[in-house]
Amino acid sequence: MRSVGVEEELLLVDGESGEAQALSHAVLARAAREETSEEDAFEAELHRQQLEFATSPHKDMTDLAQEIVGWRAQAARHAETFGASIAALATSPLPVSPTVGTGARYRWLEEQFGLTTQEQLTCGCHVHVHVESDEEGVAVLDRIRPWLSVLLALSANSPFWQGKDSAYASYRSRVWGRWPSAGPVDVFGTAAAYHEQVEAMVATGALRDDGMIYFDARLSAAHPTVEIRVADVCLEPSMTVLLAMLVRGLVETAARQWRAGEPPAAVPVTLLRLAAWRAGRSGLDGDLVSPVLLRPVPAATAVESLVAHVRPALEDAGDYAEARSRLDRVLREGNGARAQREIFARTDSLRDVVTECVRRTARGV
Repeated sequence: MRSVGVEEELLLVDGESGEAQALSHAVLARAAREETSEEDAFEAELHRQQLEFATSPHKDMTDLAQEIVGWRAQAARHAETFGASIAALATSPLPVSPTVGTGARYRWLEEQFGLTTQEQLTCGCHVHVHVESDEEGVAVLDRIRPWLSVLLALSANSPFWQGKDSAYASYRSRVWGRWPSAGPVDVFGTAAAYHEQVEAMVATGALRDDGMIYFDARLSAAHPTVEIRVADVCLEPSMTVLLAMLVRGLVETAARQWRAGEPPAAVPVTLLRLAAWRAGRSGLDGDLVSPVLLRPVPAATAVESLVAHVRPALEDAGDYAEARSRLDRVLREGNGARAQREIFARTDSLRDVVTECVRRTARGV
């Protein structure tokens, strides 16, 4: 059984207006004063309107769910001290002027990338899954490439940008794609080839270090894991846990294929980029590019192909029944993007969108 950990980026918002607030330094300082353990869980992000936490690795999904809910609750409690709330929103629905954090790294990003850095107030969800070696990890990266767009569509939770409907389900994915190292990648073949490409990218001087390798999925520099970074932060904790189940299933399935000598699908990056664009545009409310056929299919069909692909791994982990139940709910009720649009259609108020999303952020699993 592979262990799984999750990193979630959350938006800090004013409790009354719903506008994003640059309070991360104050919230982090309060968390550090209260409990030493929280220093390791909570971190600053690029913008001071964001707060990130990371769970411990877990094999049992119930334990992972409890920790996600617990850290969200702790973050909300600390934010309330300053009249703020937390919202699991991948972009701010209301207009915002992001404040870049302090420190040499963030200053370098601002100087080098200008408006791209200023506009990166986006919140993602990163899932880490344990691998035995870099060789196994790269074999996994090579084999999960066609399936990542479906994860993006499921998690899509950023339809609004600067007070307007973006016409995308995940506009975060479009903004994030402005980084020169972001997005899908070619098949690497070996761990040596992966590391050589990373070194060559950093050697160009366009990237500060290997921490700026923003591939949709990469080897973690700090942990013995593959890190899948394609998803929006999910509105409700239950969706985050579903994402973790599916990602672990994908990693285990890919590792089994590698051990069995099955080669990765030779899907060109050009097609993967188009699949990612379609997933960001449609979410679950339109066609997606089938990971198998590379042709447009209804979103539910693409999701079902993912489930079929990972079902043996889900069953072996004891996750299939719960994952199936949660997927049925998502396909029936929609993801975060649909929820935000439905709230806005009902209230005609982006402030109400934020208020309702604050409530759903803290909802249990």
